[in-house]
Order: sequence, then C-alpha cells, then structure tokens
Amino acid sequence: MSSPRNRGSRRDRETKSLPWYVEFPVIIVVTMIIMVILQTLIGRVYLIPSASMEPTLHGCEGCTGDRIAVEKVSYYLSDPEPGDVIVFEGTDSWNAGFESHRSANPVVRGLQNVGSYVGLVAPDENNLVKRIIAEGGQTVSCQAGDPAIMVDGQPTDQSFIQQPAQYPVDTQSGSEACGGAYFGPVEVPENQYFMMGDNRTNSLDSRYHLGDQFQGTIPRENIQGKVQAIILPVGRFGGVDDPDIQQQ
Repeated sequence: MSSPRNRGSRRDRETKSLPWYVEFPVIIVVTMIIMVILQTLIGRVYLIPSASMEPTLHGCEGCTGDRIAVEKVSYYLSDPEPGDVIVFEGTDSWNAGFESHRSANPVVRGLQNVGSYVGLVAPDENNLVKRIIAEGGQTVSCQAGDPAIMVDGQPTDQSFIQQPAQYPVDTQSGSEACGGAYFGPVEVPENQYFMMGDNRTNSLDSRYHLGDQFQGTIPRENIQGKVQAIILPVGRFGGVDDPDIQQQ
C-alpha cells in the first residue's frame, strides 16, 4: 500500500506542465484570442499616420506618430457628441484613394498585422481620426463673413485647431475662419456625423466628400471608438480633450 506522500508525488508528476514546444504555441494562441476580444469589445491602440489632427494629435510621413488609446465602452452607454475625437471606418467615397501598405511576404505581413494590434504599425484598413463637428439633425456651414464653422447658425469653438494655418487659404473662395473653402449649408442626416480635422487646411474630411450619398458624413455604425489618450511617445503622454464645441 502506497503512503499518502507517495500518492501526492504521483499526482504532482501527473499534473506537470506541458512540454515547452506545446505550451509556447498555446500561450500565443490564447494571447491572440484575448487581444482580439479586447479590440472587438473594449478598445485598441492606433498609430497616427498623418498631420490632419495637428496640434491635438501628432503624425506625419516618416516621423514618429502618436500612439493613441481608443475605447469603445463609452459609446455602449451614450452616443458620440460634437467635440469628441473619434476613430471611424471610411465610407466608399473616403476609401477611394486607400491603398494597402502590407508586405507581399506572408511572414512580414503577419508581423505587421500583429504590430497593428499594439499600435506599432497602422492598421491595414481605412480607419481615420477626426473630430465630430455636428450630428444628425443639425446644419453645418461656413460662408463669407462667418467667424468660425457654424452649426445651426452659431459659431463653434475653434480654440484647438492648428494656428497659424499650415497652408494659405484662397481668400477669393474661402477664409481662415472656415479652414479653407466656403461650404454648406449641409443638413446632417439622422444617425450621421460631420467630421473635420483640427488641422483644417490639411485635412481631407467631410468637406471633401459632400457629393457622396451621405453628404460627406459618417454613419454611427462606422464609428470604432473614442480617442481618450496619447500613450506614446512618453513626452506627449496625456488625455485628449473633448470640449463642448457648440457652447460658446
């Protein structure tokens, strides 16, 4: 008859960890599943690839762009609001010039896709970052003499935009207050959002897609999440403001 000590030792041997060549792939698979769940339900990190949201978010071709934390939970509880900086999927007209930047090499492409999950590489999809200016049911415009982008006839807060403007504005067809050419009035359809970049003269936003089926606006279901913070580089770590831009 074996002693309790021997039975315990035998159980210990039977429950020893798996061999490393089995355990390592299992850890990788489980980690990837957790990452997919987190990105689908909670949020993810994105890399800013362009200067369209300067000075709020930094990015440019060839430089070290901001890594931003984008969460989805806020929009489970409430709708997006004017002033929010959001990540969204472009509609067909916004996607017209999009090109994949993934490598043809399957190994490199796989590493690029993994890197996009942690914000080291931009996602291979036309996800864009802009600020909501107006929501469904509102009218947005900017005409000669307007002091700012107007929503329902009232000027919006523009304290966060790039100043001075990155590019000169043709004063025959636009103004610095408008951030470029005059436009509107545009009646934003229900459950849609009118988007603009903070770098108004260097942002291909809703103003440049007014002829599409949504009048340049973005459907609610295309919104991926709300930008909450810059997490890298360390020197730019901090929250991203979402002012109530329609309260002047």
